Amino acid sequence: MNSAQRDDRRELLARLEQYYDAVPRSGARTEDFGPLTLFVREGRGWPFYARPAPGRPGPVTADDVARVRARQRELGIPEAFEWVAETTPALRAAAEEAGLTVHEHPLMALGPDAPLPALPEPAAGMELRTVGPDDPVLPSAIAVPHLAFADPGTRIGVAGTAELRETVRGIAGDGSVEYAAARIRAGLACVAAAVEDGMALCAGQHQPVGAVSEIVGVGTLPAARRRGLGQAVTAALLADARSRGVETVFLSAGDEDVARIYARVGFRRVATALIAEPAA
Repeated sequence: MNSAQRDDRRELLARLEQYYDAVPRSGARTEDFGPLTLFVREGRGWPFYARPAPGRPGPVTADDVARVRARQRELGIPEAFEWVAETTPALRAAAEEAGLTVHEHPLMALGPDAPLPALPEPAAGMELRTVGPDDPVLPSAIAVPHLAFADPGTRIGVAGTAELRETVRGIAGDGSVEYAAARIRAGLACVAAAVEDGMALCAGQHQPVGAVSEIVGVGTLPAARRRGLGQAVTAALLADARSRGVETVFLSAGDEDVARIYARVGFRRVATALIAEPAA
């Protein structure tokens, strides 16, 4: 990597740090722990995490991590920390010294000059679309990643449409669909899905903040894997992001196999995202 490439990556990672700090603030309050910020969810939705506070000097210590963990336990929220290895390298040792297990995920980005992948022609009976807040497909689009992440990887799994319908029933009334609809209306999220027989077999989101957006939660129903649905949904999310003026789109891949799938649509690895949590 030459000096110009290093400068470009440093600038990109700085933009991502600003994004990581900004995006939870639409649905969380913050608590200051010196070099760490704890985001505490207000209302419905996935719980947040702690991460390095931008611009704070000094390394993060195991004592800093322990203080945040104690507060997370007090609040009854997951003891979770997220950061970028190349941006905050000392945090890994601090997290491990504090008793947490650290997981690595390829951090990948698609820059403003990268060509968008062509939207694939859906197979017969399949529709690829963005999902509006009142779309009857929205509940299954919110539910299907739950099944996907419960059976990680790229192999074809057992869970199919019967399990998807059961999961849709399970989230009814918990506020997650209403929360997603409100974020869509506010322009804070876009949901895209591959739909068959009125059910989302694959779905994901991107969450724009200014000229940067993160693709999150792309998951395919395990029984419907290896049909290119994840790539199709990613292409639809990228097209929507560009239509909103987003210049940089990034994501954290689950593992190297998933990273190779995203590389096929133009993403390149720029760093390593780290997640620390108590051992299972």
